[in-house]
Amino acid sequence: PNTYLNSNLTHEKIAAIRAKASNLTKPNLDYAQSNDTYPESFPHFVRGRDSLREHITSLFTSRIAIYDGAMGTMIQNYAKRNRLEEEEYRGERFANWKCNMKGNNDQLSITQPHIISGIYKEYLEVGGSDMIGTNTFSSTTIAMADYEMEDYAYELNYEGARLAREACDEVTAKDPSKPRFVVGAIGPTNRTGSISPSVEDPAARNVTFDELVEAYFEQIVGLMDGGSDILMVETIFDTLNAKAALYAIGEYLEFTGLDIPVFVSGTLVDQSGRTLSGQTGEAFYASIRHAKPMCVGLNCALGAKHMTPFVEKLANCVECFLHVYSNAGLPNAMGGYDETPTDMAEQNKVFFENGWLNMVGGCCGSTPPHIKAIREMSESYKPRKLPDVGRPKMWLSGLEDLIVDDVHNHLGLPFLNVGERCNISGSIRFKKLMMAGDYATAMDIAKKQVEDGAHVLDINVDDGMLDGLKAMEKFVKIAVTEPEVSKVPFMLDASKFEIVMAGLKWCQGKCIVNSISLKVGEELFKEQATLLRKHGCAVVVMAFDEEGQAATEEEKVRICKRSYDILVNEVYFPPEDIIFDPNVLTIGTGMEEHANYGVDFINATKTIKEICPYVKISGGISNLSFGFRGVMKIRESIHAVFLNHAILQSGMDVGIVNAHEMLALSEVEPDIRVACENLVFNKTEESTDVMLELTKREKALREALKAGGGAVEVKQVSWRDLDVVKRLEHALVNGISQYVDKDVEEARQQAEKPLEIIEGPLMDGMNVVGDLFGAGKMFLPQVIKSARVMKKAVAYLLPFMDQEKREKMIAEGKDPNDFDESDDSNYAGKVLMATVKGDVHDIGKNIVAVVLGCNNYKVYDIGVMCSCEKILEKAKEYNVDVIGLSGLITPSLDEMVVVAKEMSKGGFKQPLLIGGATTSKMHSAVKVSPNYFTLEHPVIHVLDASRSVTVVSSLLGENKEGYVTDIMEEYDEMREDYYAGLEDRYFLTYEQAKQQKHVIDFDATPPAPTPSKLGVTLIDDVTLEDVVPYIDWNPFFQTWELRGRYPNRGYPKIFNDEAVGGEAKKLFDDAQKLLKEIIANKSMNLKGVVGLFPANRTDEGEDVLIYATEEDREAGKPLDRFCMLRQQAEKESDDPYLSQSDFVAPAGYKDHLGMFAVSCFGCDALVEKYESEHDDYNKIMSQALADRFVEAFAEYLHRVIRTDMWGYAKDESLKEEDLLKIKYVGIRPAPGYPSQPDHTEKSTMWNVIKAEELAGIALSESLSMMPAASVSALVFAHPESCYFAVGQVGKDQVESYAGRKEMELPLCERWLSPILNYERD
Repeated sequence: PNTYLNSNLTHEKIAAIRAKASNLTKPNLDYAQSNDTYPESFPHFVRGRDSLREHITSLFTSRIAIYDGAMGTMIQNYAKRNRLEEEEYRGERFANWKCNMKGNNDQLSITQPHIISGIYKEYLEVGGSDMIGTNTFSSTTIAMADYEMEDYAYELNYEGARLAREACDEVTAKDPSKPRFVVGAIGPTNRTGSISPSVEDPAARNVTFDELVEAYFEQIVGLMDGGSDILMVETIFDTLNAKAALYAIGEYLEFTGLDIPVFVSGTLVDQSGRTLSGQTGEAFYASIRHAKPMCVGLNCALGAKHMTPFVEKLANCVECFLHVYSNAGLPNAMGGYDETPTDMAEQNKVFFENGWLNMVGGCCGSTPPHIKAIREMSESYKPRKLPDVGRPKMWLSGLEDLIVDDVHNHLGLPFLNVGERCNISGSIRFKKLMMAGDYATAMDIAKKQVEDGAHVLDINVDDGMLDGLKAMEKFVKIAVTEPEVSKVPFMLDASKFEIVMAGLKWCQGKCIVNSISLKVGEELFKEQATLLRKHGCAVVVMAFDEEGQAATEEEKVRICKRSYDILVNEVYFPPEDIIFDPNVLTIGTGMEEHANYGVDFINATKTIKEICPYVKISGGISNLSFGFRGVMKIRESIHAVFLNHAILQSGMDVGIVNAHEMLALSEVEPDIRVACENLVFNKTEESTDVMLELTKREKALREALKAGGGAVEVKQVSWRDLDVVKRLEHALVNGISQYVDKDVEEARQQAEKPLEIIEGPLMDGMNVVGDLFGAGKMFLPQVIKSARVMKKAVAYLLPFMDQEKREKMIAEGKDPNDFDESDDSNYAGKVLMATVKGDVHDIGKNIVAVVLGCNNYKVYDIGVMCSCEKILEKAKEYNVDVIGLSGLITPSLDEMVVVAKEMSKGGFKQPLLIGGATTSKMHSAVKVSPNYFTLEHPVIHVLDASRSVTVVSSLLGENKEGYVTDIMEEYDEMREDYYAGLEDRYFLTYEQAKQQKHVIDFDATPPAPTPSKLGVTLIDDVTLEDVVPYIDWNPFFQTWELRGRYPNRGYPKIFNDEAVGGEAKKLFDDAQKLLKEIIANKSMNLKGVVGLFPANRTDEGEDVLIYATEEDREAGKPLDRFCMLRQQAEKESDDPYLSQSDFVAPAGYKDHLGMFAVSCFGCDALVEKYESEHDDYNKIMSQALADRFVEAFAEYLHRVIRTDMWGYAKDESLKEEDLLKIKYVGIRPAPGYPSQPDHTEKSTMWNVIKAEELAGIALSESLSMMPAASVSALVFAHPESCYFAVGQVGKDQVESYAGRKEMELPLCERWLSPILNYERD
């Protein structure tokens, strides 16, 4: 029994709460009664003498107990009869409170105690309640924040409980045979752990689990100190909040050693039968049953009639007592409740008739007369019988519940499929998405796993380059808001315990934690297991101990049995919630000691299940066949054989699998099945070799299927038998120009006018191309070839069209020689394309021009480095329908804003398209659109070439208004989000950032040695052949918008991609052919300049001074200054705030700084040649190759600097592919890019190394390098130097930076505008 001597409860957390309490007088804490107060036999009860748990059990099994009704309704009813305004809520004590208090009903326990006491007594005397809930529904620090009364939480709970205690004792004294009890009411708070308060951000939360636990714990202390008998967590619309409350109760019970009955009451918000956070009633119960509630039920939101089906479901599954306290029907139009006491009692009758309840009461709209009527109705019915004790079962939950013992997977096996694809180590695609922060697309993977048959979703974000704790938290927070994902339970999977704990605190359901083991030592193992038990999750226990991993059957059994005994006998972990993973290890490796791993696992599984009752057995199935990766058919065949035996013969229950790829045993081909059985069961010594041969066979068959075979050839021939319209479409889609003239002529003979051929079959064919391109089923190289076909077809028709126009003019009596050669009326629309002032990059623009041209748009490409004046002048001259601006470097963004402003001033009406690598939808929406966007002439960001046709056709089509309206609304929302984000983002002051800079100990890790070649060096002897091995081909395919899908991303795997592989290989072959021609003809050449100088960072540590010679350094005569920028955006980690200057030693050390500029010359002449030949394909190809050459030259030259010219890595022996992965020491960041986003620093570099004078590499007005195929960089040698992004910076830093550069502040702000965290004047 509870002693009811709370003054003896002195745990430090409890004492701390009491110490800060706001009570005006010292509260009474003890409520024990003398043993002879009432008789010893039931139904009498004496506090301190009798067990309340026993008493409630007797009460609930002898009759249906009566709870009270609505507190809020009674307070409202009191206010109708009596004055209850702001003054009464405040009372004398809070007369001068700083905010309004009316509506804070819990506060009335302090300011108007007689009202609350009166309501308590009415329920006890009129309603006949056995138990009454305290007036503390919102008495947490979290909910009281609305009234700025957080400091009064303890007192509110204490007084609410004390008044109830007094009322119950007074009424019990009148009839001791019917003792009355105080139920400490714990409401849900006004915040939710599972639901985002932001429509835009599903990961946002306004409260954490730990904050909820802290608030609830204080409430519990106040309720118990005030004399509560029972604790009720009620009106649960978010189970995560309830789990926090139950966790807090568990902590209180542990600290005090008391046995307090706990009731839990959920709220199903509508006829879907789900909580607000989406759980079914059964899932809700599965999520909280670990807390061992004495009574569970439903309250609020619905009337008894609408609750009926959900109460029935709970009655069929709940293992404890069951209650209901419904509303008095549904609210009417005015928010009131219309059910009379008789009505409400009648609606509750179905519960009594079916024997579903042990306790009944009322919620919103109910009053003491309602409770009286319900009590009288219940008296003739028996209470619900507790269900018989059954076999322990693992009962998991997401939004829906899952009893693992009842599960059969999609293959009919008694097996729990745990989806593996949301695991960084199980999916390269998932890993890339997580590294990129693309959680939305990652959710699609999760949904697909569930669709494909995963019963549980494994979530693992372990990666050395990822903040696992934050990634786990964010993924889970988003996942629980996705019903298609969170309907299944989660398996939180991490190598670090703190990561799974972080995820666990955001899961409202009952999940699985993967994993713990004895490898951390017995004490920590028990500590971790205890914490997991308190949170109510199941756990995967790995077969590891202090000695290492269990490999043999004997080791697996020994470690699992030891773990089981500790968990069950010492931690009291429910055995049914234990999943052992005895380690599925790789077979078929060719090593004899691995051959029996499959047999060992299967045998161990059987033994573990026998000696460790109720546990489950799991394993990572993909490990088994790891040696045969790349041939999924073989791997899944091995898995099918293994699982069939492990599941059906040994009792394996759970596995981390890709459900979509699983095979039934009957689906395994006979010869493969025999080989798999031999391999899995280690039957023959040759089993691995046999399996390898089968693997080679299957791989060869797969390659043959990919190649296509003869059937494709037949199809290629047969298309010539189609009618001419279909033949033209086929030729356009497939880029076949061989028969175009013949087919176009045939079509012309059938048409009245040549234009009909363009508007008819040719445009129909190009529309198909556009559709396929937009859908990702055609790729840029194919579209370029289609453009060739289209151009050839139109070129054939042009003479006939010209002749037709001349004849028409003659017929109209006009002189045909006056014919306007620039007539472009036959086109679908006219588009002007320009790369903005200061920027020389145009590959992307050229591709867009070709794609638009394919679709019968007249494109006026006016080139690169186009001033605003030129763009607007040409737009008027050509009378275009659309203007498109392109740019690659960040200054181009500002220039685009200038163009938009001038277009607005000039009264232009054309839509403005924005594109290029440095542009973004956000920049277009926030910076460009406000200066020009209207429904008539919108500003639209075009992501890539494939979108250009859709955008332009929509702008020039009939549905322009609807299309533009959608864009306008989207951009408006983006602007709102952007500016809201600026308000939320915190930036350190510049001084604070400097104080937290990266500090290198240059004594411990000295600067690199003095370069062997100081000063400036011209590099003009490197040939194209020299740099070919250094080419990174991945950006080449990205230029052409060819992207392979997992597992065929990147070069050369892209050639294996089913969708783009063939086209990528053709493109690559074409590139190799042109590359060889360029090398043979020497039509391109390389030249560059390197500078290596003595250097030290400045005294204030923000810039780097370079010196011409060592003597100049000693004399303090710098050659020039390189100014650096430092990160200022607040970091959630303890990482320093970086600047490139951190990587250079201060004065007193002999440090150095390198730099280079390199270019590939000759591309412009080649482009002119192909333009004259109307060969767009090779024009773009040559530009793409020039980019590859110069990037390879930069990689080559950086290696020469490291190993020779500077020589700090003389022994470096990295392969070319390792260079591309940046495995070398040091960095080479480029001015204008993330580590130093100021292009003006290029001017300093050019002055120092004489790049234009020596190598002919020039800078434009906007500091774009010319020729376009150019690269520049600073070279840092210290091993702690690293790449980073400066991000946004504050005005305080910009002012300092401008001063150090001796640049006017407005000019400096203009150059830095893309990274300013403020709006410049």
